[in-house]
Amino acid sequence: MTPMTKRGAELLRTELQQLKNERPKISEAIAEARSHGDLSENAEYDAARERQGMIEARIRDIEAKLANAQVVDPKLLHAEGRCVFGATVEVATDGDSATWQIVGEDEADIKAGRISYSSPIGRALIGKEAGEVVEVQTPGGLKRYEIIDVRYE
Repeated sequence: MTPMTKRGAELLRTELQQLKNERPKISEAIAEARSHGDLSENAEYDAARERQGMIEARIRDIEAKLANAQVVDPKLLHAEGRCVFGATVEVATDGDSATWQIVGEDEADIKAGRISYSSPIGRALIGKEAGEVVEVQTPGGLKRYEIIDVRYE
């Protein structure tokens, strides 16, 4: 099972629906390109077939992820103040502060404040409570993060 937030699962379902809705358009593009004759030198046909292959591969990938997903709602976990999957964690380091939600690998987006539970920072935070300090080896060197607050939103 792969942990995923409710938001992450919804985003994958939306993407899956969009890709499935694109299938008929791709089929039409292939049929159109076929009607132009010689397929051996038909760039439109090749491009449409390549796009079809990419869409089908992504559909299979998303379906597999959703089939193996374990949707986690941090509000329902009895975490008792600990950092857990799905929790929102406020940290302070070197006079700066940051707020991150701990999410699944496919959902991670550091600029949007979402870090993967399997990232070095995510792994260091899991299981810790407000007031604790964690040290994380980053490409820029060792960083110390003090956990200010843990919320389950």
